Amino acid sequence: MIFDCIYVSVSDRPQRTNTYTAEATSDRYRQCLFDWLAAQPSLWNQINYRRRQAYFSDDGDVWDAEYTDLYDEYAPIVGKATCQQIARKNSEAWRSYFQLLDQYHDESSPAVTENPSPPGYWGNRSDGYELHGLVRNDLYTFDWDEDKSTLEFGVGNVLEDRYNFEYQERITLEVRGNPQWNGDDSRLELIYDEHADQLRVQHPVRIQPDKRRKQRQDVFTHTLDTENTTQSAAIDVGANNTLAIVTESGDTAVYHARPEFDRFQSYSERIATLQSELPNDAYTSHRIKRLYDARSRSRDHSRDAAVKHAAEWLLKRNVDTVYVGDLVDVLDTHWSANVNEKTHNFWSHRQLLTRIRLTVGDVGIAVVEVSEADSSSECPECGGCDVTRRGDLFRCHDCALDGHSDVAGAWNILQQEVGSMARPAALSAERGRGAPREGAYWQWNEHDWIPADFGEQSRSLDQPSVSKPASSQPG
Repeated sequence: MIFDCIYVSVSDRPQRTNTYTAEATSDRYRQCLFDWLAAQPSLWNQINYRRRQAYFSDDGDVWDAEYTDLYDEYAPIVGKATCQQIARKNSEAWRSYFQLLDQYHDESSPAVTENPSPPGYWGNRSDGYELHGLVRNDLYTFDWDEDKSTLEFGVGNVLEDRYNFEYQERITLEVRGNPQWNGDDSRLELIYDEHADQLRVQHPVRIQPDKRRKQRQDVFTHTLDTENTTQSAAIDVGANNTLAIVTESGDTAVYHARPEFDRFQSYSERIATLQSELPNDAYTSHRIKRLYDARSRSRDHSRDAAVKHAAEWLLKRNVDTVYVGDLVDVLDTHWSANVNEKTHNFWSHRQLLTRIRLTVGDVGIAVVEVSEADSSSECPECGGCDVTRRGDLFRCHDCALDGHSDVAGAWNILQQEVGSMARPAALSAERGRGAPREGAYWQWNEHDWIPADFGEQSRSLDQPSVSKPASSQPG
């Protein structure tokens, strides 16, 4: 069973997306499904080609590109409503591109640091198409059952005749997974993963804000009690440690990511080995693609589970506001290939911040992004700048504070926002210094975040000792 949720912002009402896997209930439906899927990338490519031609011409306008004549060719196969959905999705891709382009050229907005590219194509004839399919929100039906759930939708009359459909007969897929979010249906998207031979169904729903929060809170043990005393917390995000959290009362939680990065690197090494064995005219293979997907799923699962675990941890302590350090210049190129792999491939800094806003915000905790610059190069105890940071180890040479660098960073962020506070109880990065172990440090075991000793992990260092470390080095 596979299900997940992501943000989709195409209307005033917030959306969440359930993701399932599916299979056709018969060979006839499977063949018809692939004919239906194969036509849509070609339509996307032709619409996108005309818009790109207009965009790159001297006097053209993307929005003036004409494409409705293509409907005459494709509507008999996929249906006119699906043709319109393809055009609408392509328009959304162009609007997103222009928005990113504006942010890239806006010097006051550091969110986009690389020049974005215009919308691309869904494959080609020689290399194969990326099989996507769209269904308008009122043209599909889910039938949920404990034993067998199904999805039904229609196709164009050419396919109906080709596969001898009876009157009002529709393609029927068996769905695996249960909806995590309930609301009004939005446009359905089907994506076929060829190298995994798997059909994924993305099912967005629009949810009223109050109902969205209730649905999210139902999966947590604790809830925010606004009638009792609430407190704030700060989160320092990083690559060595996914999250380091400090609350006003001095509670701490560190989710260290080194074991997961080791797994990520092992996938990368296997991928590199297989790529070196490819013929000269080949770039990838089904096996390599499967390894890429497995690597991403493993990374994303541990990250998302850490954020959910942290949200439960914060609710238990009745935290109503979280300040999250947003350090956009951590993606600068570093001299160490190991650090670059962490920051550019493994970490997914922006995705992590988005997941925090999504999960923590949905349970009623306010999420405020603040600058993390210099948060780990100043002493949170005395404010001195004569500090040394080496991996997880932090030392102030003015007041002799020894601590955990990311905990010190979160402590600095919190004091910057709420004022001075008591020293965190589990500040130390090393064992044997009296720091509480239960609930202070967490380690991912590929299934759960479990309590762990942090001492051995903190000695796996990626960078040399420095004073006033550059903010481009992740925590």
